Amino acid sequence: MSETTNINELGEFGLIRKLTSKFERFNGSTMVGIGDDAAVVNQEEGVMLVSTDMLTEGVHFDMMYAPLKHLGYKAITVNLSDIVAMNGQPKQVLVSIAVSSRFTVEALEELYEGIRAACNNYKVDLIGGDTTTSLSGLTISVTVLGVAPAAKVVRRNGAQKGDLLIVTGDLGGAYMGLQVLEREKLVFREAPGAQPELEGYDYILERQLKPEPRVDIVGQFEEMNLVPTAMIDISDGLASEIFHICSESQVGVKLYEDKIPIDQQTYDTARDFNLDPTLCALSGGEDYELLFTLPQASYDAIKDLPNFTVIGYMTDKSEGYELITKDGKQVPLQAQGWDSFTTK
Repeated sequence: MSETTNINELGEFGLIRKLTSKFERFNGSTMVGIGDDAAVVNQEEGVMLVSTDMLTEGVHFDMMYAPLKHLGYKAITVNLSDIVAMNGQPKQVLVSIAVSSRFTVEALEELYEGIRAACNNYKVDLIGGDTTTSLSGLTISVTVLGVAPAAKVVRRNGAQKGDLLIVTGDLGGAYMGLQVLEREKLVFREAPGAQPELEGYDYILERQLKPEPRVDIVGQFEEMNLVPTAMIDISDGLASEIFHICSESQVGVKLYEDKIPIDQQTYDTARDFNLDPTLCALSGGEDYELLFTLPQASYDAIKDLPNFTVIGYMTDKSEGYELITKDGKQVPLQAQGWDSFTTK
């Protein structure tokens, strides 16, 4: 068994140097990064977009089935998604951790390998952060800086009556991946020697443990000279995100159940768990796909694109939020998304 290193042996600054020494710098806008009192970022490319998020052990992740490398990767990518949701390009991140004494230096190096992999994949610079002691597990705080032309920043409040409602990718996979992991966790607790049965669930497990932000879609918008009227990323479930756009834009919606894109593995797994696949897509969350609106005049430009699915359209606020079921019935759209103040 290899030797491990206690964090106290390195001290705060020694630990930071060890964890961040292999990070590359990708953006010319990063003038000063890690190693000084503050980072220095050049803003000539456009307006700066800033978002921050916190992940807490026992609330946002479970160490029984979240490998540290995957956790580090996910901590970055879910934050990059917030910049993408405003039609921006992420450029820099700051990562702070509060860590208990049960974590060794080697464990934290594994976490930072995941952080570095995400930074490398999306050409984002790690420019700072902080480390401190925790009395109750691991907390990760990530702040991401991005940039966008001022005229192309997309908010949640621009949707208009008649706009198309569009989603990228497919939905519900991350939620079903979580259900598989939770099932295997229960099995392990009852029989600690049991091996997890994860074969055949590769896609949905990756959707849960290693989500990818849709940075590619922002590039696609640029190539096509398209600017959505409103946009949001799907972190809390499709229905909840639709509500956010409707509320901010003061519009209603008609959503067609048969248009919601659901991968076959997601569908089959939901059925195996006696769950409604549509409900999993509406309320599951953590897919980090993009939900956006475009004027109907843009339909010809996007109708044949494999990444985009038109799932409904925006209506007058007085018409409310409606789901058109597969059998043609109109029922109120309901959201049961993630609540940050409710633990699993």
